[in-house]
Amino acid sequence: MNGRLSATAMLASAIFAGLTMQAVAAEYFVDSVDGNDNAAGTSEATAWKTLHKVNSVKVLPGDTVRLRRGGLWRETLVPHSGEPGRPVTYTTYGSGVKPILQQSVDCSRAEDWYEVEPGIWSTRGSEPAVHEQVWRPHDGVRFNGTFQNGMEGSVRKIAEDGCDFWRVELTKRGPKPAPHLIQVWGPEMADLPATAILKLRLRASKPFPLSGVQIMMPHHPWTLSHGGGLKPDDQKIGTDWREVAVFLKSSGKTPSSKPRFHMSLGDVMPEGGALDIALVGVWRSEVDPNASIDADVGLFLCNHGEKWGVKKFNNPEWDVPGEEKWQRTIGLKKELDFWYDPDNRRVLVRHDENPGKAYKSIELAVKKHIVRQDGCHDIVYDGLWLRYGAAHGFGGGSTANLVIRNCDICWIGGGLQTWMRDAKTGKIRYPVRYGNGIEFWADCRNHLVERCRLWEIYDAAVTNQGRQSDETDIVWRDNVIWNSEFSYEYWNARMTRNVLFEHNTCVDAGHGWAHAQRPDPNGAHLMYYSNRAATTNFVVRDNIFCRTTEWTCLSVIDWRSGLVHDHNLYWNEESVPVMRWGPWGRQKSLPWADYVKDLQMDLHSAFAEPQFVDPSRRDYRLRPGSPGLTLASDGGPVGARNMPGLDRDQSIR
Repeated sequence: MNGRLSATAMLASAIFAGLTMQAVAAEYFVDSVDGNDNAAGTSEATAWKTLHKVNSVKVLPGDTVRLRRGGLWRETLVPHSGEPGRPVTYTTYGSGVKPILQQSVDCSRAEDWYEVEPGIWSTRGSEPAVHEQVWRPHDGVRFNGTFQNGMEGSVRKIAEDGCDFWRVELTKRGPKPAPHLIQVWGPEMADLPATAILKLRLRASKPFPLSGVQIMMPHHPWTLSHGGGLKPDDQKIGTDWREVAVFLKSSGKTPSSKPRFHMSLGDVMPEGGALDIALVGVWRSEVDPNASIDADVGLFLCNHGEKWGVKKFNNPEWDVPGEEKWQRTIGLKKELDFWYDPDNRRVLVRHDENPGKAYKSIELAVKKHIVRQDGCHDIVYDGLWLRYGAAHGFGGGSTANLVIRNCDICWIGGGLQTWMRDAKTGKIRYPVRYGNGIEFWADCRNHLVERCRLWEIYDAAVTNQGRQSDETDIVWRDNVIWNSEFSYEYWNARMTRNVLFEHNTCVDAGHGWAHAQRPDPNGAHLMYYSNRAATTNFVVRDNIFCRTTEWTCLSVIDWRSGLVHDHNLYWNEESVPVMRWGPWGRQKSLPWADYVKDLQMDLHSAFAEPQFVDPSRRDYRLRPGSPGLTLASDGGPVGARNMPGLDRDQSIR
């Protein structure tokens, strides 16, 4: 191992660098202000208006979609795939700031709020309107299930009192419960409207909580068609039959085959318990976008980052030590404490006066990916600005041949992903929130991310990760990252090959908006967790890692046979270790000298203050005399060399 990428990986990088030079078959233009979705879209004068139009049109390999600079779209981009050598490119035209894609609701006006009690303000929620029935159960309805990792059970049809239903039984619970370990699949539900109401009857032999239902493909790449949740009052399934209504919303992604009803139960079903399911039907519904918020809100952002709210939770099952800190009830006690009310699809916030009068701008980031690229391949993104989303910026699994270049990603994450439960008792311990700037999830290959800026990210600024996946030929280069909980996160359990993290400047991990309100504050520049994958040629070199709250790097497994750290510049307070190393419960916190000596890593690296040009303006270039100017593996400066510029008319708080 010499710390260099293989010839295959370097060839892949060269291919990436030249992708935008490929000839294009057609160009499409999108203007959020003056566009028209009924126009041709093939010139600036005939530009389309919405991303919905872009997502629905058949864009071919080699085509380019251009978003007008200065534009803003509150939608999810669902990209089209290209083919090797002929990617689909999403980029810009015109002048001004980068085109903005975001997933937030604007509640900046005083009339967007009303006072429900002294000091508690609410957005204006509403119930969805229910229209005609679009799906009915039929005699051919079938259910089946999978039980994994020690879970044992069955799914079978039951006849009782003249009615048929399906019973899911768990006879043995595995040692490490997780949602995906019990999956229940029902009938096909294709061609559903964008929003719908699914009604079903449920009964459990042993009461337990149930929150989510999906309509998705039953095979790779597991494309989600619609997702939805039960209201909190309906989530506790008891021993009597109960009819519940689930609000379903389209993911924006069209499955390649007919999707099916789906539930994940591996973290909630009790051993020896049974769940009875009877489908009633699906009805088309409509939601007033100006009157309700149809997804969990993870970030309450005032004046584009001058202030932000602290998310609180309300779960009646949450009954463990620590509830005083995390508030079992709504607990809106301090200014800008907020809670998302899924019953009425609204946000409640503590404030002395109407929030719409107190701030010029209020953005409520909702739990939706800004770019959803599951199963996509051969795509170039160049010059986009993603912000204000409570899920991921770029998110999706099973991807190949992607380039993300010159993009800004900020104020991402904080949405409720699930509830962490005690493996023995099944009781809720704390809420799990999530959100990464760029995530390549499971089975990702041939990706390049370069010259991007990422800041104020709830979890990881950038990450490739997966439970049982193949992760190959991934390059992270010349990116500038600050105020994210993790600068880079990686873990896997099957195979990883040829990953290069080089010439990145990473500053102030754990210093962002999310750290103090996380149930698990864990600031680190390099978060490896438990990498059990067969790993070769994983190289981290020529980077700057400056200041973090907990440690620069954490790893609970020794995988140095496939890992190279070298020619990096580190800096932190002496009380903060460079490495947290070893199995959970027996970890060692290693300061710089012990880290290098004991682990024999970073032998050509240095521990010294970088000396940036103007960190107050996020100008992280190295000043003359900096110890990092000749530290790189080629004798030049470490950190991002092709530093993204500081746009005066673009906020980078």
